[in-house]
Amino acid sequence: QVQLVERGGGFISAGGALRLSCAASGLTASDYAVGWFRQAPGKERNFVAAINWRGDYTYYANSVKGRFTISGDNARNMVYLQLNSLKPEDTAVYFCAAKYGSTQLSGVNTYLYWGQGTQVTVSS
Repeated sequence: QVQLVERGGGFISAGGALRLSCAASGLTASDYAVGWFRQAPGKERNFVAAINWRGDYTYYANSVKGRFTISGDNARNMVYLQLNSLKPEDTAVYFCAAKYGSTQLSGVNTYLYWGQGTQVTVSS
């Protein structure tokens, strides 16, 4: 059974930084990807970033490119999302998700497994 547990959200001022973590367990195949998505109140869930299982390919939404960094630690089954230069519009619940295969990384409907989410609130 695949489980994803996010940690690291919080309340922070604009311009600050946070690091989110996603602990992944139960992924049995050797070809999978982990993505981060976010959902603001009343809005749809949107892609933020993704990384393939080898950690040698990353993909970002334009809105976070240059500010957020996704990384993985296969030995610990962890994926991280470093959020820098945070803006109020980054406020959302951030979800970690996993899928088998490494295509369509930004497609929210292509991910099978989801964590419970962690709230990030950025004040102006």
